[in-house]
Amino acid sequence: MLSDFYKCATSTQLDLICTQLINLSTRAFNANNGNIPKWEQAIEQIKTQNTGSLDFITPYLNISAHHINNLTLEKSLKQLMPWRKGPYQIGNLQLNSEWRGDMKWHRLIPHIKPLKDKVVLDVGSGNGYFTYLMAISGAEIALGIEPFLLFNYQFQAIRTLINNPPNAFVLPLLLEEMPKRPLFDTVFSMGVLYHQKNHRLHLKQLKDVMKPDGELILETFIIDLEKVEKIIPKGRYSKMRNVYCLPSVNTLHTWLEDAEFKNIKLLDITKTTSKEQRTTHWIGNNTQSLKDFLDPNNSDLTIEGLPAPRRAIFICQK
Repeated sequence: MLSDFYKCATSTQLDLICTQLINLSTRAFNANNGNIPKWEQAIEQIKTQNTGSLDFITPYLNISAHHINNLTLEKSLKQLMPWRKGPYQIGNLQLNSEWRGDMKWHRLIPHIKPLKDKVVLDVGSGNGYFTYLMAISGAEIALGIEPFLLFNYQFQAIRTLINNPPNAFVLPLLLEEMPKRPLFDTVFSMGVLYHQKNHRLHLKQLKDVMKPDGELILETFIIDLEKVEKIIPKGRYSKMRNVYCLPSVNTLHTWLEDAEFKNIKLLDITKTTSKEQRTTHWIGNNTQSLKDFLDPNNSDLTIEGLPAPRRAIFICQK
């Protein structure tokens, strides 16, 4: 996969940083992780399946492969659980991930600059569901960065099943590892900001990799309470670790202003429901999902007594 990335990236502006990204990725893939043999075995098994063309048939990223051995393929894909982002369909096998990413995609895609012929970065891409959608939308290249190795192997598993894969790639990188070069026309940071101890640094790092007048799509948790600027959870939030801050819409707008972004617009605020985040048999032994994270007597509150998850989408320019 890294060789395919190299061939594609060197024909774009990412040629300037391509070798550096590959070296960093190679080091990450060589980490001492006891799960890697199992994941690599799953990929090898998946390579025996027929491949097909990729398209988007809501809600699925659909691979129109024929004569798939569903039992064998499902067993291999389940060696790579949990599947958080998706959903995918391979032949008639439906991989129903925890999240229905199509719902978020449909909320944002009508409002952003067209991705055709753009160099696009997907920060915290997970297994690349959105990265594929960016490529399908016509991006010259869509690069996802995702430090969690499992999700990189999930991306490889899906890519293995695609005939003539689009110019979408996921590399095991952190945003802070990206060279500070203004190369990306469009940058997505979705579901990442609330995991950052330093929101100012995250916004600066996003801005550093954007071209002049590049577009940022920022999606994150917000709170919708009068006279409350932000909430800093003392423990977990919705059973999640490392949620450092829940800003109000006005506070988040101010953060973007302070980072000197311009043309800041709020696209959407949506309360997360069990239609979008749900329990499926593709998330492994820990089958808890949104319904388990909320107060059983009041769906407007988390199990910790904080406001239930709402997500806002902002767009702005550098």
